[in-house]
Amino acid sequence: MGYRGRDARPRLALWTAVVLGNVVLLVATVGVAVLATMLSLVTLAGAAFTGWHLTRRGSVSRSAGMSVPVAMTARRRA
Repeated sequence: MGYRGRDARPRLALWTAVVLGNVVLLVATVGVAVLATMLSLVTLAGAAFTGWHLTRRGSVSRSAGMSVPVAMTARRRA
């Protein structure tokens, strides 16, 4: 008769809590690494685009006074 008063719910074992803690730490570590990698890639891409844009702007401003050759047929249509 003593078994009826006993709580029969499954309990979280200590090793299960340790495994879950390790999984949480692993996911957090990987998440931080992925976040840092993405941030560095976005920074590098932004720097590359800025450098490309600055070099293009300089070359366009140097040739701004030059005329662009256009075919005669295109002039007639326009």
